[in-house]
Amino acid sequence: MKIYHYEGKANIIGPNIKKIRISLHLSQETLATKMQLKNIEISQKVISRIEKQERFVTDYELLAFSEVLKVDIYELLGAKKDAGYDQ
Repeated sequence: MKIYHYEGKANIIGPNIKKIRISLHLSQETLATKMQLKNIEISQKVISRIEKQERFVTDYELLAFSEVLKVDIYELLGAKKDAGYDQ
């Protein structure tokens, strides 16, 4: 499977996940555990790679991150909800 990189990055949500995780006082290990409770096989090392934008994030992982961190998917993507994406 070919994974594409945009401007050398594998995802755009990594920095937002890190910012939100830190604001919630969660460690990478705790976030990984919460993701595992959602049946997402992910480790602390994978969280680290996602935050550094080194790892691709699937759509179902994006949804789980949104649920676990209790934020809208748009916030993870760095987009405004009213930007016309929900049409």
